[in-house]
Amino acid sequence: MAFRGFVSAELRGRADATVDLLDLRTIMQRLDAWKPRAVALVGAVRRPGFSALLGAFSLLRNRQEVREVIARGDDQVLRGAVMLLEERGYRVVGAHELAPGLVAPVTMAGRLAPSADDRQAVSIGLDLLSSLSAFDIGQAAIVAREHVLAVEGPEGTDRMLARVGRMRRSFLGLRRRREGGVLIKAAKRGQDLRVDMPAIGPRTVAEAARAGLSGIAVGAGSTLVLDQDRTIALADRLGLFLIAVELPWMDADHGS
Repeated sequence: MAFRGFVSAELRGRADATVDLLDLRTIMQRLDAWKPRAVALVGAVRRPGFSALLGAFSLLRNRQEVREVIARGDDQVLRGAVMLLEERGYRVVGAHELAPGLVAPVTMAGRLAPSADDRQAVSIGLDLLSSLSAFDIGQAAIVAREHVLAVEGPEGTDRMLARVGRMRRSFLGLRRRREGGVLIKAAKRGQDLRVDMPAIGPRTVAEAARAGLSGIAVGAGSTLVLDQDRTIALADRLGLFLIAVELPWMDADHGS
């Protein structure tokens, strides 16, 4: 099932149905007809406005209850969607359960190794993301040594990287040298990995290089790395390290 406006023409052509993201009545009718053994939510979507979400969810649930869920943030909206599916009897699974080979293993690494400054930046970045988990802000940050350059907001990782790149350009629009820093991307504390699982791919590596970073660190066992071989090879070619790090909070949160 493809969401109109969020998938490529190629993928839409392969879909059995194309629906509007907020047309929950049609979505549920389709699922009821298909009777799938499980449902997985895959890919990125832009969050619609509050009123649009309220109107869509209210078709199937109490309006005040929906208002309270939507007001809490993106994670709660996604959990609300899972709740609707589960109430209809559908088992919701994560992309990592269907394609475990996409998940970054703790052994994942490119040819380059992080420096001592980079490792310090990774440690600070993980502490930062752990502390911000309760605020439903984002899954990524950029840290250079002890300085936090950016925290991911609603714009997503690629636009955050572009923002750092713009900050670092000279008045002529040029960046004379790589200035360092690390992109740290990891699941939040308590995050439901069935929805909104952190993911990177070749485009992330290319944007990190444009932003002048030294490398990328992702949460092992809880981050999807799309086209893993190509992503690692591109990091090697562009001179960035790429590593997976264990998240101290994952064992408690997910039993992993």
